[in-house]
Amino acid sequence: MADDTTQYHLEVGANDVAETVLLPGDTERVDRITAGWDDAEEVANHREYRTVTGTHDGTPISVTSTGIGSPSAAIAVEELAAVGVETFVRVGSCGTIQPDVEIGDLVITSGAVRREGTSTEYVRETYPAAADHEVVTALVAAAERLGHDYHVGVTASTDSFYAGQGREGFEGFQSPEGRALYEELRDANVLNFEMEASAICTLASIYGLRAGAVCTVYADRTTDEFRVEGQSRAAETASLATTLLAQMDAKKRAAGADRWHAGLSLD
Repeated sequence: MADDTTQYHLEVGANDVAETVLLPGDTERVDRITAGWDDAEEVANHREYRTVTGTHDGTPISVTSTGIGSPSAAIAVEELAAVGVETFVRVGSCGTIQPDVEIGDLVITSGAVRREGTSTEYVRETYPAAADHEVVTALVAAAERLGHDYHVGVTASTDSFYAGQGREGFEGFQSPEGRALYEELRDANVLNFEMEASAICTLASIYGLRAGAVCTVYADRTTDEFRVEGQSRAAETASLATTLLAQMDAKKRAAGADRWHAGLSLD
C-alpha cells in the first residue's frame, strides 16, 4: 500500500511518481533521459535526488537520480517503494572487463555480484541479486528495436570506484586484492563493474518488486581506454522498455497470467 506522506529524502508523495521509475546516478542524466519522452515535469529536487514524471509513448514514467553508490540508491528504492513504485530500472554507465564488449555497447544486467555493503545490511551475502526476468526481457526487446549493440550477463557492483574495482588510487595505491579481484571476475565471465545494480536488485527482490539495470560502457578495463560514447543509448532503451513492460502487463492481465512467458507476444 502506498504511503500518503511526503518522503524525507526524495520529497515525493504517492501522486508524484509513476509505477516504473528509472534510476540514473547523475542528476544531469535526468534531462538526457526525459529528452526522449512525450512530456516531463519536475516534481522534486532535494539533495542528490531529482525526480521528474511524464509519459513515454503514452506510458506513465518517472526518473529519480540517486547519486553515486548503493547507500543512496537504497534510500531511493525504499522511499519510492513506500509511495507505490513497483518497477525500478537502473540507467547508468559502467566499465567492462571483457574484451568482446566495446565502448558504447549496452550491458543489461541479469544478476549482480554483491561487492557493495548496503545489501548485506538487509540480507545475508549468499542471497542472489537477480534482475527480474520481465525487466531483462523488456530491456533486450527495447535494445533490439533501437538497434543498439548489447550484452546480457552478470554485473559486479562495488562500493569503491578505485580500489574496489582494481584501479590505482592516489600515488598509485592499489588494494591487496584489487587486481586479483578484477582477474577473478573477468575469468568468471562477469561483464562489467558499476556501483548500484546489486543493491537495487536485492532490495526489489526482498520486497517482491521488479528491478533491472542497463548501462552504457564508457570504460574498457581490458585496454584502459575511457571514452564517453553513446550517452543516450541506455536512456532510450530503459524508456522504451518501460512502455514494453506496460504492454506486457496488459497482455498478462488479458490472459490471466501471473508472469510474462513465451506464449504471450507483443504486437
